[in-house]
Amino acid sequence: MPEHTDHHGPEGLRTRGTIVVVPGRGETRATYARFGARLAADAYRVRVIDAPDLDAADPDGSLARFGERLSDAVEGTAAEDGVVVPVVLVGADAGAVAIAAHLRDVERAGARRPDGIVLAGLPGRGAADLATWEDELDVRASCPAHRGALSGDPHVRRGSLGEAVPDALFAAAHQGDATVPALLLVGDADPLGDRDGLVATVKSYPRARLSVVRGARHDVLNDVQHRSVAAEVVTFLETLRNGLVPVVAVESSTW
Repeated sequence: MPEHTDHHGPEGLRTRGTIVVVPGRGETRATYARFGARLAADAYRVRVIDAPDLDAADPDGSLARFGERLSDAVEGTAAEDGVVVPVVLVGADAGAVAIAAHLRDVERAGARRPDGIVLAGLPGRGAADLATWEDELDVRASCPAHRGALSGDPHVRRGSLGEAVPDALFAAAHQGDATVPALLLVGDADPLGDRDGLVATVKSYPRARLSVVRGARHDVLNDVQHRSVAAEVVTFLETLRNGLVPVVAVESSTW
């Protein structure tokens, strides 16, 4: 059984880059079907892998195994001309933690690194206090379609947001000094987000941006604002392709 789901761009269009999406706690690849299809519609090659297994008793081993899966996922997208660049890693929740922590090790080891990262819903320390599935859904999103998709997926691991991210990996993620361009996304209604911590993390990166999504909860890639969030991600991808020079600049506006 494959450990990934692929989304391909429209036939006949040149692929603009390679995106690997990493889900968060309790989520499945199906959780990102809508997001993956939307990026693929803009001619990006998208591969969604399974959520990382972060073992608090073996954080280094967890990162090593995750790194191998990431490498295999990226290399597995190669066509006749190789992997299409830029290569961008997109992570949500614990997937974002794993990417940020992994990138720190990649930078230190001098191994191949991605061309950019998107960290969505990077959680703060601790875990949510959840008594019921409805409580977890309320933390995750207000989008009825996303809530329905989560509730209808028998493979979603309910109660997972009540499990804390291993502290060693959390620290590695927030104390990194990644040099690749980074976009961080957080909902301003995310009860698990640590805005002060995210600001500090962004300031520690030489090329990073924190975008706050009004009204969004923890599952910021899949909440009601998912169209605007996907547009923000595509804008980042296109800016990355253009040497971090914005393609569109506002010269004059009355709103």
